[in-house]
Amino acid sequence: MSKKLDEKTRSSEIWVCHLGVVPYADALEMQHRVRSLRQDGDLPDSLLLLEHPPLYTRGRRSAPSDLPRGEGYYRERGIEIFDVDRGGRLTYHAPGQLVGYPVMGVSDVVAHVRTIEQAIVDALAAEGIGAHARVKDGPDYTGVWVQDRKIASIGVHVQRGVSTHGFAVNVSNELEPFSWVLACGLPDVSMTSVTRERELAPGAPECRAGGELSCFRRRMAHAFSCAHGRRQRLVGPRALGIEGPLAAPAGPRADREPVPA
Repeated sequence: MSKKLDEKTRSSEIWVCHLGVVPYADALEMQHRVRSLRQDGDLPDSLLLLEHPPLYTRGRRSAPSDLPRGEGYYRERGIEIFDVDRGGRLTYHAPGQLVGYPVMGVSDVVAHVRTIEQAIVDALAAEGIGAHARVKDGPDYTGVWVQDRKIASIGVHVQRGVSTHGFAVNVSNELEPFSWVLACGLPDVSMTSVTRERELAPGAPECRAGGELSCFRRRMAHAFSCAHGRRQRLVGPRALGIEGPLAAPAGPRADREPVPA
């Protein structure tokens, strides 16, 4: 990792890594490692795509009232709780939800968030789901919505010009645990998912073999790279200087073959 990347690679590619289900603490360590390498010029902008076991994360703006039933209630149900340094308030993660951690150079945090929102909107459009951001409604409504239902949450952190944390799109995960908390700090928020919206809109494009999340993960990687005007390059964890399992192969939609690990 000591050899600095050439400027062409840095400016034209986003390295995308599919990691499967990763415990949250491990994912934090991965992000910090990749961030350090990105800050040192040893990696280009990268996107980690993964899932988490059930947990709530509390961002910098979270309040005790976000967990109204008390932490013990949630832990008894196998849901971990993490306080993190990202923006935003409380959200829920679980298998079936696609989590994306862009580790990339950022000079304008607001523009970074807006680009993530647009990428998610574009990926959902490819699923036949019409979605939108709610910029004019203020920071509490950051994320992506289908009508008045929230389908994706966003919270980022930038250190020395490089981002961590990112986005979570509900694909096929359970939604009930959102109702046990003050999700996103919004008392009346209604959460939705790709699965639920497809049920409401028969005739949406069929997913290829591999499942709904695998299908959407490919769409998301493609849309994210396009929103940033880059090519995606699939890589293994070791190419990013981290250890972790590879998820199922991304299939023929991949733009390039993985870098040898």
